[in-house]
Amino acid sequence: MKKATILIVDDDQDLLTAVRILLKPKVKQVLVEKNPENLMHILGREAVDVVLLDMNFKSAINTGNEGLYWLGKIKSNYPHIQVVMITAYGAVDLAVRSLKQGASDFIVKPWQNELLLQTLHTVSEEGKDRTVSKTSMQKPKDENDIVGKSSVMEDLQYKIDKVAPTEANILILGENGTGKDLIAQALHKRSLRTKGPYIKVDVGALTDTLFESELFGYKKGAFTDAREDRQGRFEAANGGTLFLDEIGNIALQQQAKLLSVLQNRQVMPLGSYQGIPVDIRLLSATNVPLKTLADESKFRKDLIYRINTVEIQVPPLRDRGEDIVLLANHFLDFYSKKYHKNIEGLEKEALQKLKSYHFPGNVRELQYSLERAVIMAEEKSIRDVDILFSPIEQEQLADSGFVQPTLSNQSLEEMERKAIKSAIDRYSGNISKAARELGLTRAALYRRMEKYDI
Repeated sequence: MKKATILIVDDDQDLLTAVRILLKPKVKQVLVEKNPENLMHILGREAVDVVLLDMNFKSAINTGNEGLYWLGKIKSNYPHIQVVMITAYGAVDLAVRSLKQGASDFIVKPWQNELLLQTLHTVSEEGKDRTVSKTSMQKPKDENDIVGKSSVMEDLQYKIDKVAPTEANILILGENGTGKDLIAQALHKRSLRTKGPYIKVDVGALTDTLFESELFGYKKGAFTDAREDRQGRFEAANGGTLFLDEIGNIALQQQAKLLSVLQNRQVMPLGSYQGIPVDIRLLSATNVPLKTLADESKFRKDLIYRINTVEIQVPPLRDRGEDIVLLANHFLDFYSKKYHKNIEGLEKEALQKLKSYHFPGNVRELQYSLERAVIMAEEKSIRDVDILFSPIEQEQLADSGFVQPTLSNQSLEEMERKAIKSAIDRYSGNISKAARELGLTRAALYRRMEKYDI
């Protein structure tokens, strides 16, 4: 238990204070929270081992519904986290119900401190075998695996938490390789549709002939090769989330058909005259800047309004500062295990090489560079010569005339200051528009303006 991080969620401040004092010398870290609405955000930010969760909040009636609801959210998104329910005397039947829904144990208040410590020790030990480390995964399996502690990523996580539980259609913007797919997965998993299907379609890769059949489905005999009825992706996503990737690449004719479905909330399979109602939450993504997308000669503005109730800007890796090292270690750990190589870490020169690189291919380029480095490494640590960047990205940079900045002539802070000042100047001091372009909240932009004395 000494290595465990414990989160206590209860609206009783005196209880939080008492438990924190009791546990502080016994565990690695104690986190406390009065508002359960902040629970998922904390779990997305911290590596929590055990949650001590009250069953009732802001209510004199011991229904336990709130506690059971948050228990369900924890177990559906973070099944490896152990949850101990706090219940009042006389509500033990509710606690037993919570065990059936995935809680590890429960404790009745008021409790004996020795009993609480023993309970937490037992469940934390039980959880060790089932806990999956973040850094041992290649592909995220829950939102906890969006790796990043930089301020821009904290702002992004906050925005995800804010909009995920709503039914708003979300447009995810960002360069290639920034992780738009991960953001879409996180939005689904933190939504009220988390138990429903999550269907991803790369609509930019669909030809005109495939677009309707893939998205809307078809009936037997609708065309030559239609030998049986087939359900489209909209129907497959019914009750859940539909993620349309690379939506900026679809043709105007396809846009009109998509708009009709979104307006009418029903699809018409090819070969059918009967509309089928669909209930989906729509997420879309594109690497095309919103200004370019809004050009009506290429993309319908009425469709933009339909898919863009809220937009989320995913920052490029070059703007994420210290996350470069964090992600490098994340990928190093995974690929070392995958290829059965005992690599202890990155040498100082290798880290410097990563930090000074512009990463036009973003996180994807960093991932492939680390995988290649692990495969080719002949020492127990990764050297700077082991790290090779994508020749494809280098050719594109050379063609564009881009000059790679280095930490010797331009620090990351200087780059960030210039980017902020440029955005503010471009919008004549309009903070809302500048923040939107930078992918920041207004509050985050104000903090940076104060930091850089802008």
